[in-house]
Amino acid sequence: MNILVTGGLGFIGSHTCVELINKNHKVIIADNLSNSSIETLDKIEKITGVKPDFYKIDVTDEDKIEKLFKKYQLHGVIHFAGYKAVGESVEKPLDYYYNNLVSTIKLSQMCLKYNVEKFVFSSSATVYGDNESPLKEDMDLLPTTNPYGETKAISERILKDANKANPNFAVTLLRYFNPVGAHESGLIGEDPKGVPNNLMPFVSKVAKGELDKLYVFGDDYDTVDGTGVRDYIHVVDLAEGHVAALEKLDSGINIYNLGTGKGTSVLEIIYNFVRVNGVEVPYEIVDRRQGDIAISYADTKKAEKDLNWKAKRDVKDMVRDSWRFEKS
Repeated sequence: MNILVTGGLGFIGSHTCVELINKNHKVIIADNLSNSSIETLDKIEKITGVKPDFYKIDVTDEDKIEKLFKKYQLHGVIHFAGYKAVGESVEKPLDYYYNNLVSTIKLSQMCLKYNVEKFVFSSSATVYGDNESPLKEDMDLLPTTNPYGETKAISERILKDANKANPNFAVTLLRYFNPVGAHESGLIGEDPKGVPNNLMPFVSKVAKGELDKLYVFGDDYDTVDGTGVRDYIHVVDLAEGHVAALEKLDSGINIYNLGTGKGTSVLEIIYNFVRVNGVEVPYEIVDRRQGDIAISYADTKKAEKDLNWKAKRDVKDMVRDSWRFEKS
């Protein structure tokens, strides 16, 4: 299939492009490089032997996006492009609402106009709000705790309504948890611009000496050690989940959690990183971060049953691969 991947040079997008190419799909990437690097394109080619078609495009730009739909006979879209930092979304809500919602609307309109019938959306566990874990796909969604989460929940509603009005427009919503790790080659991984917002690249850069210490936001949650507990999933497992979802997609609205089904605390991640990689990671406990919740982990039975997909890599794989990428 010819697949348009928006945000395809980002962390999750680049790994998904690799897995799509490995399954013999043609990949067309649209990415504005706001939080990614053009060098990743060559690294995808080095891993797979295939260089995807690339366009430096902001997917809120309807005219530029339409040119891609005219040029290629697309069979599906995987939509990653979007702002994704919880803390930043609290500080810049209008930027998040505009970028994340308009991109989803414009892409959906183009799919309907050009009869592209497969749409896989990169959603998030944040749509569950303060629901109690394990989080299940059939739960009523509670109000989220930050604008980033709201953009994901609203995008889901937009896509559900689009499918209801246009039954041939098949949609899969992938609610995933905390992607970490890197490709085993060490060539691609999470390398955000500026100070990292996510835990693992922050840990890696502290271990490397680029940052002085890691800040742990709160140690007074009702968890195993007081720090936040999340369902960390290896990015390659996550990428394989996207390909499985795309290939299975044929009708309706489909919702799947992509996670490991168990939680790991921030301190457990740090201790595993130190032990597996033999490096030091200085850290400091600071106040809780606005918008964070204590515990979040997935019920993954539905994806296992419907998609024949299950996360295979554990925390040791995650910290080892993250460090290999950071060193390279």
